[in-house]
Amino acid sequence: MNINRFPLRAGHAARFFTSDSLGAITTAERVERLNALEIPEAAAILATLPQQKAVCILGRPELHNAAAMLTEMPSEQVARLLNATANDRVADLFQEMSEGARAHLFSKLDGATCLAVQHLMGYPPRTAGSIMTTEFVSVPATWTVEQTLEHVRKVERSRETIYAIYILDPATHALTSVVTLRRLITGEPHEKVSSVAQNGGIVRADPLMSQEDVARLIRKHDLLALPVVGENEHMLGIVTVDDVIDTMIADQTEDAQKFGGMEALGKPYMAIGFAGMLRKRAGWLCALFLGEMLTASAMQHFEGEIEKAIVLTLFVPLIMSSGGNSGSQATSLIIRALALGELKLSDWWRVLLRELPTGIVLGAILGAVGFARIILWQNIGLYDYGEHWILVGWTIFAALIGIVTFGSLAGSMLPFLLQRLRLDPASASAPFVATLVDVTGLVIYFSVALLILSGTLL
Repeated sequence: MNINRFPLRAGHAARFFTSDSLGAITTAERVERLNALEIPEAAAILATLPQQKAVCILGRPELHNAAAMLTEMPSEQVARLLNATANDRVADLFQEMSEGARAHLFSKLDGATCLAVQHLMGYPPRTAGSIMTTEFVSVPATWTVEQTLEHVRKVERSRETIYAIYILDPATHALTSVVTLRRLITGEPHEKVSSVAQNGGIVRADPLMSQEDVARLIRKHDLLALPVVGENEHMLGIVTVDDVIDTMIADQTEDAQKFGGMEALGKPYMAIGFAGMLRKRAGWLCALFLGEMLTASAMQHFEGEIEKAIVLTLFVPLIMSSGGNSGSQATSLIIRALALGELKLSDWWRVLLRELPTGIVLGAILGAVGFARIILWQNIGLYDYGEHWILVGWTIFAALIGIVTFGSLAGSMLPFLLQRLRLDPASASAPFVATLVDVTGLVIYFSVALLILSGTLL
């Protein structure tokens, strides 16, 4: 692309980003301003910025459509920016590009960057290897504290973090110990760097470890970075806490969208086009609508009972919402517990035994409230439920116990079922559970009504 397509605005915005009057502007604020622009215009502005500022902006995951911006810029300039950007971020950008654009840029990267990026892209998504960086500080075990400090001074600008220094075996390059920067600067200059290393075992990750397990390790051991090692303890890279936070935010955003009964957007809300938004939402809405059509079928099945006891229809919304709410509560709790590692697939029976009495008691509480409402309305004259109003109250009470219990059981077991089928448990979204419980709730409600009201209203 010819970046002079937006000559005035690009020049104006570049000055705006670097103006002395706005000397306190941060990289995060620059990213926000670029996100507010169209992709070609943002690319033109990025191309006019000094390389150091452009690299800082490009290295932020919050920058929307970064890969698309790069494809709009001259390839030689893009190659210079990518060679100066962290390898793990370059790998992320390449994953978002088309195969042709990626291959073209690969040929222009320097050899070290090209090899590192290809290595990172070879790991499966959502693993330690896919989110690690190969830019870390490591030194041989034979070095002194003074040599290590001098090395840190030289390389700190090109490393993801310097708060942990990894000591490697000089012959095999296997990880032997870890030194924190705090302990390093307090060591005697002429002592071996291993003399200030941490005592105890090294917390490490396998490159195929899931990113959820990586996050748990970092949280459990209060780490700023976690080393990733391969065969023979060979050091491959590190996963930093900020990378974990970025991936957790992305995962939580995706799960939240699935909880709402739709496909994950994969992009910021305002970056999704009209057609894309329809594709993400229409499929789930149609599926849920088809499911809700079963509700009409269930009511048709009990059409005779409804004609005899119209009063029962007054409580259909109450019944359906109570079952759906209890199911949504249960599925939200279980999905979160599975995500945090608090529950395993084999714990399904423990959850079942826990949710069964919980559902019964919750249903009894709601049933008592519903029964009290019928008594109150009947006695103060707000509504006449007929001569058998007491039986109607018992019907509501018993039906709510059954429906809330079923909702709790269904909502808690669906995530386990989906995980067993190797599907995302977040797909057991609240709308899906609510739809399932709506249909079964009606069957339970009218079945209880037949049992209690047979010979009177029915």
